Amino acid sequence: MRLRNLMILCVGLAALAAMVAGPVAAKVFLTVDEALHLAFRDCSVERHTVFLTAGQRARAQQLAGREIKSGLVNPYHATCGGKDAGTAYFDAHVVRTLPETLMVVVDPQGKVSRVEVLSFAEPEDYLPPGRWYGQFVGNGLSDELALGHRIRGVTGASLTARATTDAVRRVLAIHQVLHDAGKP
Repeated sequence: MRLRNLMILCVGLAALAAMVAGPVAAKVFLTVDEALHLAFRDCSVERHTVFLTAGQRARAQQLAGREIKSGLVNPYHATCGGKDAGTAYFDAHVVRTLPETLMVVVDPQGKVSRVEVLSFAEPEDYLPPGRWYGQFVGNGLSDELALGHRIRGVTGASLTARATTDAVRRVLAIHQVLHDAGKP
């Protein structure tokens, strides 16, 4: 009986060690280059590095209604045939306890034209179906761009829905602040 209890204890400890051994690797669906190619096929894409001033960051936070954790922004501005094709932003954030990375593309009119999930470390059961992300398309920054308003929630993925909506609001706010400052 002691041997059996010892074996159960060892198996339990091994399972516990496996669970706390380290972070779970995120499932990567797209690389940055693949996502940019999907969004801007046959366009020229230029990556910029922008440092928001304290005032710009405060304004973006006010517009988004969400915290803007970093003043460093890397917009990817695309041109097709010499015309503005939009700007892509990559937003990495925590959903529940693990990270997700999204690409949000803003069209020249300041409205969402695409949302793509690049990586997702939470269990895939918490990932909304692909068609759910389509409801952001055509929306600009407004009070209506919120869960329960223009954005429908997802049963079983409510934290992901909230994190995604927050990310889209952050991107649109940052884009507006940069556009107001005359930057891409």
